[in-house]
Amino acid sequence: MPRFCLTIFTFIFGLSTFQAGARDAGTRFLPENALAVNYFGNDAPWFQTNVPFFECSDSQIEQIYYYRWKLYQAHLHDLGPRGYIISEFLDDVGWTFNRYQSLNDATAFHINEGRWLKDDRYLNDYINYMYSGGDDRHFSEAMTAAVYSRYLVNADRAFALKNLPSMKHLYQLWDDHYDFSKGMYYIEPLLDATEYSIASIDTTGGKDGFLGGDSFRPTINSYMFANAAAISRLSLLAGDTNSAGLFAAKAEALRSAVETNLWNNDLEHFIDRFKVSNQRVHYWDFIRGRELAGYAPWYFELPDADPKYLASWKHALSTNELDGAYGLRTAEPGYEFYMRQYRYAVENGKRLPECQWNGPSWPFQTTLALGGMANLLNDYTQDVVHAEDYVRLLKQYTRQHFLDDHPDLQEDYNPDTGHIIVGLSRSHHYNHSDYNDLVITGLVGLRPRADNILEINPLIPSDPASTNFIRYFCLENVLYHGSLVTIVYDYDGTYYKKGAGLSVYVNGHLAVAPSPLGRKTVELPTPPSVPSVTPVSPSIDLAVNLIKRDFPRPSASINDTPDQLFQAIDGRVWFFPEIANYWSNTGSSRAEDWYQLEFESPKTISSAQLYFLGNETNFAAPKKYVIQYWTGQDWQEVSGSREVPRKPLANGENTVTFHSVKTSRLRAVFTNPANRAVALVEFKVF
Repeated sequence: MPRFCLTIFTFIFGLSTFQAGARDAGTRFLPENALAVNYFGNDAPWFQTNVPFFECSDSQIEQIYYYRWKLYQAHLHDLGPRGYIISEFLDDVGWTFNRYQSLNDATAFHINEGRWLKDDRYLNDYINYMYSGGDDRHFSEAMTAAVYSRYLVNADRAFALKNLPSMKHLYQLWDDHYDFSKGMYYIEPLLDATEYSIASIDTTGGKDGFLGGDSFRPTINSYMFANAAAISRLSLLAGDTNSAGLFAAKAEALRSAVETNLWNNDLEHFIDRFKVSNQRVHYWDFIRGRELAGYAPWYFELPDADPKYLASWKHALSTNELDGAYGLRTAEPGYEFYMRQYRYAVENGKRLPECQWNGPSWPFQTTLALGGMANLLNDYTQDVVHAEDYVRLLKQYTRQHFLDDHPDLQEDYNPDTGHIIVGLSRSHHYNHSDYNDLVITGLVGLRPRADNILEINPLIPSDPASTNFIRYFCLENVLYHGSLVTIVYDYDGTYYKKGAGLSVYVNGHLAVAPSPLGRKTVELPTPPSVPSVTPVSPSIDLAVNLIKRDFPRPSASINDTPDQLFQAIDGRVWFFPEIANYWSNTGSSRAEDWYQLEFESPKTISSAQLYFLGNETNFAAPKKYVIQYWTGQDWQEVSGSREVPRKPLANGENTVTFHSVKTSRLRAVFTNPANRAVALVEFKVF
């Protein structure tokens, strides 16, 4: 990345009050404006406000770091009065809890990734939503553990405790999947979000595996262990020692049960035992093979320090076992039904493979395995896995994000060829994994903790001759416990010219002088010197219509399909071309077109945000736009209008503020661009 002048783009992208303060308190080593424009284009201001910027000698890791923030932002779904949630699929799928597209199996990943955003509103809304009925327990989950992990980053005690009663209630509901005689949880692989696992396939004798296969699994038991431990720690924060003791005991009982019952000495791995019994499989028998799911316990630091458990990790590094050439395998090639395709979907007249977990490489379980490996390297004494292995597998995972040389993460991959397996239209820019959290807590080595100590331990090889050597990186101004932290590594000091080795800055001041790689700790200031960013637009979007009927009722001067009208007010904004989500005036021959909203009752409105899609072929931002309101007799342009930016832009936010009006109808009137149509991705009204 060339180091462009930092001031070149300042006149285009103004900084918020928080950003200006953050710059004063933090460091300015990276060319933030140039990086923002390069990776985010016209949408750069949102990312400059929200994400820590990152630079790395491995250009692919750097590129995918920024792509994953772009993907994350695209999955922010504004529900209007219910606030934001984060989706797993960009577009609609049929098995979500509701038309809001919430899926609880992905929630823990969303929280762990999003905990590094500076604006707390998105995750606060999402967590509140999930604990107020959004989690239907459709799948197993580790949501409460993720909420506590987020607290370790933002140190917001009040919010972390806000949903504690619901956390306890939700935990107890899982008793319907608890075998009291074994002291363990069981679940069928489908409801563990891993259909066609060994347990479900073998339950059918190899004929199917979508349903069935109830088993005591390392996954759900690790999730429930982590949730219980989180409730215990949160209860202590709340001063409830009784609950803290009760849930600590639950966690320890699960730890013991997993270690005693799910560890298989012959396979040297944590694996399922059958709950179901039929003519093919028998209750309490082990399944016949290793799965990547066996590393979930380490993601939550469940296994104790017994050296025998460490043997499991050699199988993650064996190319004949779980380490595929193009990704970690979910089951080993030695399994009889490895990579056999059972399930298909018909799309556009073609029969295409569907989701399975009998070998394919899934970002979901790759996240758990890499997170577990980072914990192993940080918190266990062992000599099986090294930082070299972590970076190699992270780079392998990084390469999975590319489709035809551009970033587009899919559902799963063939670990032996690298080819996409599912590849359905819904699969583009899939959000059921973490990546940036693995970069921040693993490669860069920021290890979140409950006390006011900043701990840094980068997981990169120290030998410059290594093929996985990272020569330099910089994670700048990450908001941690209210302080702005910058972590710099420069092998020989020639790149950043701040000295050779690892340096740490807190609120712009050098806290760890350049020194060799290794664990560093810094006591942070108390109280925090930099507050969390205040949400830029905390108001409620009055235009959201999630049910595609009733009010607000959209209409337009031209429209190809009725569904397009609602796509512009569905609370979703993205500019990825692979999945369309906009209203357009394609086919119009007029100089002007309009998009209108009718409300059930008059609303007081003083601002709007408009998002236009632009590309090289058929769409561009309008030459200009005006906002008009219905007086009861005719349309009138709002007064005192102020547009930012002054000229409409595509693939970014256009904000207009004006003197308040009370009206039952509002519309945007566009002056059409030459030889292009206008595609309105979203019309927000406040």
